[in-house]
Amino acid sequence: MDLLFSNDRRGEYPPSLYASQVDLLDPFPALTGEARADVCIVGAGYTGLSAALHLAERGFDVALLEAHRVGFGASGRNGGQIGSGQRLDPQELEGIAGKETARILWDMAEDAKALTRDLAARSGVRLHDGVAHAFRTSSELDAARREIEHLARDYDYDRVESFGAEAFREILPSPAYQGGALDHGAGHVNPLALALGMARLARDAGARIHENSHVTQIEFATDATGKSLLRTEAGAIRCDHVILACNGYLGDLSREVASRVMPINNFIAATAPLGARAADVLRRRIAVHDTKFVVNYWRLDDEDRLVFGGGENVSYRFPQDIASKVRKPLAQIYPDLADIPFTHAWGGTLAITMNRLPCFARPAPNALSASGFSGHGVALATLAGRQMAEAVAGQAEGFDIMAALPSPRFPGGALLRWPMLVAGMSWYALRDRLGF
Repeated sequence: MDLLFSNDRRGEYPPSLYASQVDLLDPFPALTGEARADVCIVGAGYTGLSAALHLAERGFDVALLEAHRVGFGASGRNGGQIGSGQRLDPQELEGIAGKETARILWDMAEDAKALTRDLAARSGVRLHDGVAHAFRTSSELDAARREIEHLARDYDYDRVESFGAEAFREILPSPAYQGGALDHGAGHVNPLALALGMARLARDAGARIHENSHVTQIEFATDATGKSLLRTEAGAIRCDHVILACNGYLGDLSREVASRVMPINNFIAATAPLGARAADVLRRRIAVHDTKFVVNYWRLDDEDRLVFGGGENVSYRFPQDIASKVRKPLAQIYPDLADIPFTHAWGGTLAITMNRLPCFARPAPNALSASGFSGHGVALATLAGRQMAEAVAGQAEGFDIMAALPSPRFPGGALLRWPMLVAGMSWYALRDRLGF
């Protein structure tokens, strides 16, 4: 299916603040006719762009197919936070995979941050340090302090600083939180600028990028010596290896992966530059997210605009009034900004998994897939692209470690997962409203 959403238009970026702040690339040509490649990648977000770059730098003949524009999906629309670790904290991972593997996963995530910073620097994209976690209760702060000690003792990571309620309000002047933890090793960035920078690097390394080339069908090779055939609306390409980097836009290309990865929508709005009022929002150039199940996240950009994300739905359509959906959680955190005008409001589609760990899979011989980064994908998706490039080149250790993690199917599989997730999200939304 062609995953165009309610306010998306083919060939155009959504009306986000990010798209208004960057120099967009000239369109890449659509795939027409028949072509050949060593590796064909589907999806030009962080995962696909990173895979294309690293494969091209290794000398592979790479074709990257994107249904819309590079960075069109979640990679160009998200909150721009580059978090530490995996989506689950180390203690949870220790319970799932054991301490040794949990440490490997932590080190991978540190590598992911370093890789993302390097690609941003190579692309001339500005990146700021610091992401804070805002706690609604004192018990959450106490648990965070124990985790900070655990990170310093067992993971050699001592870059997280905790703050009690009064000290945290000197950084984030809102009555909504009872303290916070600031990760000085995390960061934030204009996410579309990063995606476009990676596209330039991949193009310059020799990758062939085709936009407006929606893959409608894949005939996967039946054995390791065969060729796969990918068909688009106007062309076809035969290749030795396939990489699926579609995340929430996977559609029907692999039901095996789709049964484990669920697309959901998230929403962001931005204000005009706040001037002196910026100090009423944040007093450091950091990004923030809180502890709600439907998480709120925000930052001030380089123009002192407030960029605030909040609200989700499970659908292939966005709400008619995105601004109103975002305004409600914003008003709960900053009552004085309840009626502030928004200059931009947009939605984006990410993908989650049942256990919030990425889903790495081999859906067919000589085919790799990585998706389901569950809102923690700026760095991890970028690393996943490199890991799949390494696997194609015969160095699959990183990919195989991730693929060995449990990746349960959603109840109902690919067809019936929606109503089950809607019910579950409604329950957690109720808990958020009641303050649990």
